[in-house]
Amino acid sequence: MTDVTAENTAAETAPTETLTGFDALKGMQSPGAGEEHPVYVQKLDAQGRAYSTGKRKNAIARVWVKPGSGKFTINGKDQEVYFARPVLRMMIAQPLVVTGRETQFDVVCTVEGSGLSGQAGAIRHGLSHALTHYEPALRPVLKPHGFLTRDSRVVERKKYGRAKARKSFQFSKR
Repeated sequence: MTDVTAENTAAETAPTETLTGFDALKGMQSPGAGEEHPVYVQKLDAQGRAYSTGKRKNAIARVWVKPGSGKFTINGKDQEVYFARPVLRMMIAQPLVVTGRETQFDVVCTVEGSGLSGQAGAIRHGLSHALTHYEPALRPVLKPHGFLTRDSRVVERKKYGRAKARKSFQFSKR
């Protein structure tokens, strides 16, 4: 019985081999280091167009991108007619400007819901996704600008006993 006890105490006092410091960290891998990045492939329909849906507030935009001369059609109208404000036209053209493809693609989209600002944001979101479907190499260019992220802010609902979502009625003590 003394032999077993002597072996246990010897094993407990022997130094275990644990690396400390930066040398130990160099040999370790992060949890997702062995995984490969997803490979994005081109997604086109039978007519050679890329399609995507964009959303902003309550607006939903369906966007088709095909090779062309840079023509922008929104709900059957030219972009200058549909969006009279230059700021909104600039907003929907941002993905094309950032990628340097202003005159390479024709864009056809239908949009409904919300107001003009929400519709412009929905078109920009859908156009960015459609560009990545047509040309997957554009994803690293568009992602840092936030064009591929859906802006999830929506109007807060009205609560009972309130004038609007948060505004109260005027308070009077008497």
